[in-house]
Amino acid sequence: MLLEFTWINIIKDTWINYMKKKKVAIIGTNGIPANYGGYETLSEFLVENLNERFDFTVFCSKNQKRKENGIKHFKGARLKYLPLKANGYQSIVYDLISIIYSLFKHDTLLVLGAPAGFFFFLNIFFKKRMILNHGGFNEWERTKYNKLAGWWGINSRRVATKFTTYDIGDNPIIIESIKKNFGVNAKMIEYGGDHAKKVKMNDKLKKKYSFVSNDYFITVSRAEHDNKIHEVIDAFKLAPKKNVVIVSNWKVSEYGIKLYSEYKDKYSNIVLLNAVYDKNELNFLRGNAVGYIHSHSFCGTAPSLVEAMCLGLPIISYNVPTNHYTTDDKAIFFNDSKELASIINSISEKDIEINRNNMIEIAKNRYTWERISNLYADIF
Repeated sequence: MLLEFTWINIIKDTWINYMKKKKVAIIGTNGIPANYGGYETLSEFLVENLNERFDFTVFCSKNQKRKENGIKHFKGARLKYLPLKANGYQSIVYDLISIIYSLFKHDTLLVLGAPAGFFFFLNIFFKKRMILNHGGFNEWERTKYNKLAGWWGINSRRVATKFTTYDIGDNPIIIESIKKNFGVNAKMIEYGGDHAKKVKMNDKLKKKYSFVSNDYFITVSRAEHDNKIHEVIDAFKLAPKKNVVIVSNWKVSEYGIKLYSEYKDKYSNIVLLNAVYDKNELNFLRGNAVGYIHSHSFCGTAPSLVEAMCLGLPIISYNVPTNHYTTDDKAIFFNDSKELASIINSISEKDIEINRNNMIEIAKNRYTWERISNLYADIF
């Protein structure tokens, strides 16, 4: 009887704790497990760090190509699939369906990006906690968007902010922009990067990526014009004795296709790699580089930059205010390809080591997932 009573109490306590948990929906990404992208990684590590405190549902795209597609739970979160793309014009409907479902089922909605911002008014009838992460700096101004997409981008955010409980920006420059454009005092929560772990040199990967036998710089970014990959290529054309590895999803844009076709195998010191989705391999490539070149000109706290800092890489960064903040003004900054070439040709071992130590210290203090997750937990 005592054993039976104990099991009844355990089941009862478990059920009570489950019912007490706030139900949080994460909306707007391809889903988890994270494959590629800052929003996906954010979703995964919020779930990993907070699943004992919150009951998570993460919306996922069935169109996302991943071997895990179809699993119903991951790290304690429920995965709910929709037969739509989470990006492009389909993202509007994808997010809208996710929002409507979540308004009925969840206490808190964390919406990553605002494609469906025009429909946030629905929360008038539900009064749920609605949190919007605005993403990168003035996304609607990026060159990849046409006029209609740009109009939708800024106005969907403008409408959304009238119905949000909290607005999130990941960089002070973004916070200022949100205030200027939408009259909202957003909270600042950055990204974590300490999931990126250095992978030691090993024969298997060394054989696959033979260039790692020599010193090389590395950069990882989407093939978009404002990520300035062409500037990196031009810089290393001027520095033929220095090597660079550029990892990108070349085929997703005309810009990327053009660069890849023009420079693939053209220069022995410039290696163009297709996007590497295996985290172990990507960390191997990044972690064994002599330095990281961050060429993004139109981002907030870029996840790729934060991850490179957490890997202990010295940072050479494009000279824009958002990157100054992320690196606490302690990276080495360039304005164009000629200046970048000059830096990589003249940088000393002492400069590299000072830079590296500074980046590690900043990353430990600001870019851990434990810290970031706790900041989100405070507003869930």
